Amino acid sequence: MLDLTPSERRGLLVLLLLAALGAGWDLAHLKAVPAPELGPEPRPAAAGAVTDGPAPGSAGEGRPPVAPPSGPIDLNRATASQLDALPGIGPVLAGRIVEQRAKQGAFRSVDELLAVRGIGPRLFERLRPLVTCERAGRTAAAESLQFAR
Repeated sequence: MLDLTPSERRGLLVLLLLAALGAGWDLAHLKAVPAPELGPEPRPAAAGAVTDGPAPGSAGEGRPPVAPPSGPIDLNRATASQLDALPGIGPVLAGRIVEQRAKQGAFRSVDELLAVRGIGPRLFERLRPLVTCERAGRTAAAESLQFAR
């Protein structure tokens, strides 16, 4: 056994008490952390195989990855979840776009996206080729070509 002087024993006792108090504090203030979803194990890629991006379920925002849209999305008919699939648009910004559409009516031009809080020029330039504004069966681009003649 250890041969400690009385002052060394008191010092060791103080250190143990402080450690116990710290552990108790951590346990008392521990927030419930959700357990990760257990799904099927991902199969390892074949040697030399090129992957498209991060592994499924590794999205940093805690959301499942969303497949990119197959064509331009109509701003006047898109749901919040369809808008959320666009790059740079999250659920909050998608909700703002839908809210703006409800407030002002149908978008007449893709350029009106700039009026949505949170969409700046850089994000707008990324979104421009991915969205369209259709009104009564005609696209805003087709109408602008008609007026240009």
